[in-house]
Amino acid sequence: MVATATSSEAATSPDGPSNGAAGRRFGTVVVALAVAVGLLLGYAAGWLTPTLTRPGDTSAEAGFARDMTTHHTQAVQMALVAFKYGQDDAVTQLGVDIATGQQGEIGIMQTWLREWRLDPTGSEPAMAWMPDGEKLVSEAGLMPGMATKDEIDKLEAARGHELDVLFLNLMMKHHLGGIHMVDAILDQSSDDQVTEAAQRMKNTQQGEIDNMRSILDRIQ
Repeated sequence: MVATATSSEAATSPDGPSNGAAGRRFGTVVVALAVAVGLLLGYAAGWLTPTLTRPGDTSAEAGFARDMTTHHTQAVQMALVAFKYGQDDAVTQLGVDIATGQQGEIGIMQTWLREWRLDPTGSEPAMAWMPDGEKLVSEAGLMPGMATKDEIDKLEAARGHELDVLFLNLMMKHHLGGIHMVDAILDQSSDDQVTEAAQRMKNTQQGEIDNMRSILDRIQ
């Protein structure tokens, strides 16, 4: 931890803002660049994966790629808030890991859709690719585990320890919903590139859930 400067030190420092604040701003720029690089690497990974068959517009694979992109986008949003305003070092690091990892996966899924010559958005409702999936979509149009607008607003307004606890609870719920969607595509798809990527997502998110539970037990 960086020691906080006394008020007199802050007043007389010729450098202006504290090193901690400057460091966090610098870190935000670095993480933003890492997220962008993750997206590009995801695109590259998608391009390098050969596709022998091309799923159709209403296929489970296309629906999964579109819906999981939306699901991941909210996770990246929440993770960046945790990195920027969290208090616990493990929480801010988790924010970086989730933001960069899931942005890379978005790049992979969007590359699939381009390779399949499909639009990023399809003609079917969210979760239509999943058996009884439309019943799992909330009245607000949210897929399993996704945070509501009020929950996102509270997260963005929170700071420090309050934010850490709220983020961990929201992200565990988010990951569990995502894993439910992954299990559905694993049951339905025989496309190797899709099932391999989906299994990696599941393994990563299960590991992060275990980590979040451990952090939550420690800080509550």
